[in-house]
Amino acid sequence: MTKITKEFSSESEEKEITRQSKSNFLYSFSLLSKEKNDAINTVYAFCRKTDDIVDDENESIETKHSMITEWRNELEKALKNGDSKYSLLNSLNKIIKKFNIPAEPFFDLIKGMEMDLKKNRYNTFGELIDYCFNVASTVGLMSIEIFGYNNPKTKDFAVNLGIALQLTNILRDIKTDAEHGRIYIPLEDMESFNYTEEDLLKFKYNSNFINLMKHECGRARHYYNEANKNLTKEDKGLMFAARIMEHIYFRVLEKIEKKNYNVFEKKVKVSKLKKIYITAGVYLKYKLLYSFDENKLALNGK
Repeated sequence: MTKITKEFSSESEEKEITRQSKSNFLYSFSLLSKEKNDAINTVYAFCRKTDDIVDDENESIETKHSMITEWRNELEKALKNGDSKYSLLNSLNKIIKKFNIPAEPFFDLIKGMEMDLKKNRYNTFGELIDYCFNVASTVGLMSIEIFGYNNPKTKDFAVNLGIALQLTNILRDIKTDAEHGRIYIPLEDMESFNYTEEDLLKFKYNSNFINLMKHECGRARHYYNEANKNLTKEDKGLMFAARIMEHIYFRVLEKIEKKNYNVFEKKVKVSKLKKIYITAGVYLKYKLLYSFDENKLALNGK
């Protein structure tokens, strides 16, 4: 069987995964304390490696199923007694115990990645939301335990923000996904706007597509709004890293709308300079407006 992941000899190698992925997470992690930065990089490395199993184009579907089953079994071993053959999972176990992170989101993430091995179409928006929860909201639920929070409603913030970010990803990457035979836009929505699978696979940009995209962008905006409704003032400062992510991805959504939804022409991106500007702006705003003493968190002693 193909080896799932390399062994990790140091925390710096886990951070290197974040750097190599060129992820927007890199910007939101950068201003965390060293303890939290190290922890979130370990969590992200787990998420990245889980995703890599599914995305490996050099492996067959059967091999990927075997690999992700092994990955789940090794995670169970790591969480039980810390003796997985993969050092990343043993490191993850230490972080989970240190920050008292529930194990369920990690297994839900694996389940979400397995969905990509089982299907490449989503009939309804409800099906798509289940997928978004498993592959994205789970990451938020892991992360808030590291950031720390006081109000239980912050869990709803994490869930809704995860869905919003994933929907934004889907809208941005429609062309790339279609090139790999994947359509995440619900088929019932496409039918409602008289836009066919064949149209999408041919990258047909017309008024039907524009109306479909306007509808889907509206849904993404809804989840951003729902996330913000559930973020209380007492936890806003603690969530500055998540809010940096939110601002960067919301900027992507706005750029899609300003391009009149033509995501076929050129991939929508936020410049590195703009990301730095957003990161600094959100952090400074939150430091000035919200008091967040990391040593005085009420929940689970965090």
